[in-house]
Amino acid sequence: MKEVKNFINGVYETSSRQFDKTSPLTGEVIARVHEADRAQVNAAVLSAKAALNGPWGALSVDERVEKLYAVVDGINARFDAFLEAECADTGKPRSLASRIDIPRGAANFRIFADIIKNEATQAFQMNTPDGAGALNYADRSPVGVIGVVCPWNLPLLLMTWKVGPALACGNTVVVKPSEESPQTAALLGEVMNEAGIPPGVYNVVHGFGPDSAGEFLTTHPGVSAITFTGETRTGEAIMKAAAKGARPVSMEMGGKNAAIIFADADFDAAIEGTVRSAFSNCGQVCLGTERVYVERPLFERFVVAMKDRAQAMKIGVPEDADTDMGPLISQEHQKKVLSYYRLAVEEGATVVTGGGIPDLDPKYGGGSWIQPTIWTGLPEHARVIKEEIFGPCCHIAPFDTEEEVLAMANDNEYGLCTAIWTRDLARAHRVAHRMQVGLAWVNSWFLRDLRTPFGGAKQSGIGREGGVHSLEFYTELKNVCIKL
Repeated sequence: MKEVKNFINGVYETSSRQFDKTSPLTGEVIARVHEADRAQVNAAVLSAKAALNGPWGALSVDERVEKLYAVVDGINARFDAFLEAECADTGKPRSLASRIDIPRGAANFRIFADIIKNEATQAFQMNTPDGAGALNYADRSPVGVIGVVCPWNLPLLLMTWKVGPALACGNTVVVKPSEESPQTAALLGEVMNEAGIPPGVYNVVHGFGPDSAGEFLTTHPGVSAITFTGETRTGEAIMKAAAKGARPVSMEMGGKNAAIIFADADFDAAIEGTVRSAFSNCGQVCLGTERVYVERPLFERFVVAMKDRAQAMKIGVPEDADTDMGPLISQEHQKKVLSYYRLAVEEGATVVTGGGIPDLDPKYGGGSWIQPTIWTGLPEHARVIKEEIFGPCCHIAPFDTEEEVLAMANDNEYGLCTAIWTRDLARAHRVAHRMQVGLAWVNSWFLRDLRTPFGGAKQSGIGREGGVHSLEFYTELKNVCIKL
């Protein structure tokens, strides 16, 4: 049986308690994960602090950047190992993980190494009463030990999205990966050692939330700041923990994202983009689309085309190159998503397609498989319209005017992203400006320039990361005033 261990101060450590990691494909146990106790989390934080005040903190920016480039090379050299671990944990198609998860996981280190190496700070000369003047300039320093709490849907990508800028800015980290996807975070420890990253700079502690590694980490007074991606309820608990000590947080939380398709849209492009946004990664994408609003002249045709595309999707195992969609992450999550499938019917939805579990080979009977599902006919106050499901599903509704669709799309407690499909550039600008979200795509979806701000509005998050915006969270900006 494979063992997944904690990585503390450059060394893999066992613990007295372990838990099972099961395969989303079959439900079988594929690994035993060592759950970090309070003492091990404390040791991880202390080792991170020692590295910060020791060898890591003594490096110049250029020296730090060179080591992060070596991490990129290390991930690429072990590409197949990371791919195998990611697909084993999540069940996602290899074609998806090899195109997005692993390359982006490596790129997150390179892009932020480049940014910190090239980003300038401000300087101002000022007049003084004696006429000699003064010079002010900004100086960046690391925040300290960063607690990184990351999710299971894109484990390597979203973890390195935080670890990359944190290390580039000179911080050290303690990572608490999801209990559902522990393997790539643990594997990255080997790459860190091989790349010459000093012990204690990168640490991984496995476990759960309450009374486990998550709580031990986020309540630890030695943690200087906390960055989190996951559901809003968990984010609220972390914010409460961070309030003690007034520690800063960066939160990317839930979403109930809307796509808006106007009648003048490029129909084929809108279908392609909406299919991806609703069903990619089995719908387990924070940026995914669960609400689709289509201008009435296009509505019936759009529903039929979406139905045809959903029914043509191949549900299968990661190794099959033709697989479009794998299983959900776990049986627990499958139960949650199926409960919403039942709720949609109870609330009066018309099931256009899906709504249940696909018929697969009996050897996959213990897995967490589910059908891509489309509904129509629900009122805007329905729970299925309001609550995040995080599965491969969407509700499609017609609209008649721009004002109407803006009111419907914005009537939600979440505000992460939107996709707007139209050939009218003036309309695209108007609608993007008025949408209460952190990201607005026009005629695309999931097109990401890592230099741009990323984050959510309302209950979808606090703060922005990406490009120089990450530097604002992962560094303390100090003003130095020199009297001339």
